[in-house]
Amino acid sequence: MTPADIDAGLRLCRASGWNQVEADWRCFLDQNPRGCRVAVCDGKVAGTVTTLRFEQRFGWISMLLVDPEMRNRGIGSRLFREALDLLEDVETIRLDATPAGKLVYDRFGFRDEYRLVRRKAHAAAGRLEPGSARPMADSDLPRILDFDRAVFGADRGALLHHVYCSAPEYAGIVESAGGIEGFALGRHGFRAEHLGPVVATGEAQARSLVSSCLARHPGRPFLLDAPEHSASWCQWLESLGFAAERPFIRMFRGNNAHAGLPCRQFAIAGPEFG
Repeated sequence: MTPADIDAGLRLCRASGWNQVEADWRCFLDQNPRGCRVAVCDGKVAGTVTTLRFEQRFGWISMLLVDPEMRNRGIGSRLFREALDLLEDVETIRLDATPAGKLVYDRFGFRDEYRLVRRKAHAAAGRLEPGSARPMADSDLPRILDFDRAVFGADRGALLHHVYCSAPEYAGIVESAGGIEGFALGRHGFRAEHLGPVVATGEAQARSLVSSCLARHPGRPFLLDAPEHSASWCQWLESLGFAAERPFIRMFRGNNAHAGLPCRQFAIAGPEFG
């Protein structure tokens, strides 16, 4: 895939009802240009797949898209095998699967890690809890990246820097005398804005981060992909109007030695980014 293929990638996103915009495709090409592929049939892009690498600890597969008019021809399987080949030197490969996709990935040796639910709120309707969260500044980024590495399981500094720069108005931080206790980022989308990742030491800090962002941008629709680790967290999101849209399953192949601290991820960056 090259920058000249981005329009084709966006066309496939719109055909599938996905939320990504041009900045997302450019992020993949900036982070791992040799790890993005397109399938071409009769001179037309018929499918895409992207991969990311995180410190050689694990790779990520996403954006597996096939033109609706070209499905059931083996294009998706060919692209997926290409992604596996691109990451063959990485000890663990991870991805977020739909229930239908899980049936395919099971056959390739992937195992379940945990479940997530995509939620959407057209506008916050419940009680916000701003707490101690404040807008993030450029000078916060180095500490944020150190804090995030232990939770995510690997360094994703370049990715978080891209997300922050693409929509700094959605970025927030919670801190105390002991240091950082949480942060949140967001980015623009075609269907809705996307809030995530939300990383925090506890639920109170995560609530403050989400509340602060929503309070600063009332009336905007937001998507949020929340792990199902905490029933109270999911119930609180529902009280704000974040209705469940569809489930995902985080899966892995390999030893998954660097799973991080999933209990501190209250919203992921997105199925495409991990």
